[in-house]
Amino acid sequence: MKEAYATLDQTSYEFKEKYENIELVVCSILAFTIPLLFPQPQLLTGTLVNAFLIMAALHFRGWKVLPLVMLPSMAAVLNGVLFGPFTVSLLYMMPFIWLGNFALVYLFKRLHIANKTDYFLALGVSALAKAGLLFGVAYLLVEAGILPTMFLTAMGLLQLGTAITGGIVAFGMRSAYVHLLK
Repeated sequence: MKEAYATLDQTSYEFKEKYENIELVVCSILAFTIPLLFPQPQLLTGTLVNAFLIMAALHFRGWKVLPLVMLPSMAAVLNGVLFGPFTVSLLYMMPFIWLGNFALVYLFKRLHIANKTDYFLALGVSALAKAGLLFGVAYLLVEAGILPTMFLTAMGLLQLGTAITGGIVAFGMRSAYVHLLK
């Protein structure tokens, strides 16, 4: 557990805590607002959410990754409640979506920052882990008759694609960010 927290406590560069907290608030608001107000197209929304998750892995220490891990799926549920159609199926998946998002953030942070693995290799491995976890859980819940089969597509290849494209977007954002800090 100590080693896991040590990994979570690393960032890709040093940042004053004040600025880290400002960035956390801005990213959290965006990660919540985008799926709440613009849930479609899912390819775009998912890409942006995953870009924020990878940015969280790069920029935030410890518990500060949790708002970005949890807020997007909460916003998706709230969108269904406010604007319809609400689906209870998403509630069943929410804890597993949090786990999948955390797996993406933690593995990317562990591989790329702690172990100095190539950015895109770390992205591919962590995206596969997220998509594999979500697809596996969705498959079990579909087989148990709890979820409709449409969740297999949404929690499989779509998750893999949006995690990878989100990581590519985050790479561009990070490159611009680092350039601005110089």
